[in-house]
Amino acid sequence: MNNKITRHYQTFEELRKTEDDGVEFWFARELQGVLDYSRWEKFEHVINKAKAACENSGQMVSDHFHQAVKMVQIGSGAQREARDYKLSRYACYLIVQNADSSKPVIANGQTYFAIQTRRKELEDDTGFQQLTEDQKRLMLRNELATHNKQLAAAAKEAGVESGLDYAIFQNHGYKGLYGGLDNKAIHKRKELKKSQKILDHMGSTELAANLFRATQTEEKLKRDEIRGKRKANKTHHEVGAKVRQTIKELGGAMPEDLPTPDDGIKQLERKRKKLEDSQ
Repeated sequence: MNNKITRHYQTFEELRKTEDDGVEFWFARELQGVLDYSRWEKFEHVINKAKAACENSGQMVSDHFHQAVKMVQIGSGAQREARDYKLSRYACYLIVQNADSSKPVIANGQTYFAIQTRRKELEDDTGFQQLTEDQKRLMLRNELATHNKQLAAAAKEAGVESGLDYAIFQNHGYKGLYGGLDNKAIHKRKELKKSQKILDHMGSTELAANLFRATQTEEKLKRDEIRGKRKANKTHHEVGAKVRQTIKELGGAMPEDLPTPDDGIKQLERKRKKLEDSQ
């Protein structure tokens, strides 16, 4: 990642504000500048598309897009009132999803806010927080299995057709997320047996990182209408690297440095079934 991309990630975090009650938000006019929109009228068009997407998702628009007023410079040191919005993290996510994806900063914003939104969902989900680490692993592994099927379908649509093609495609994503390590290198680092799968021997944090990689790659392949194996591989690597950079900016441990659980997913499933049968 070059310094420009790193700076964008830092800016997204630096723009975050917090209300007295702890609720966080971003000002739309500040986000406008970071997302490289010179005119408010064009950016407000993106905001309106995001508001429509919010409504279509069943959310209350007013919960995520709160109208506000901001003083702006009009020359000679004078100021005037201008319309603004206090945006939730979800609102920011919808904005970058509907913005001009040809801008490099938009692609970075899509990954940043997608990860942040999902992290917040899990933090606020009382049911998820009450799960044990093993239960979280089982849930995330099942979710990842579903999204990997969707990723495979999106990759096939992009031109990744054979089994070998898909293995190469997957390795590009792993290399981006794991700082150059491919499936075989990760497998070796985890000291797994030949028959063991790396995804079955990850903790919940590592599984979540791979879930972000899979979902964001699937979305980007579809959204940008990526065509050709080479472009698909490049996209997967870029998304993996952006997820890695976001984790770094948030102060998290790198995926390859996370501990490998003693029990694999199959062992956990057997234990769960045995427990259910005994009840």
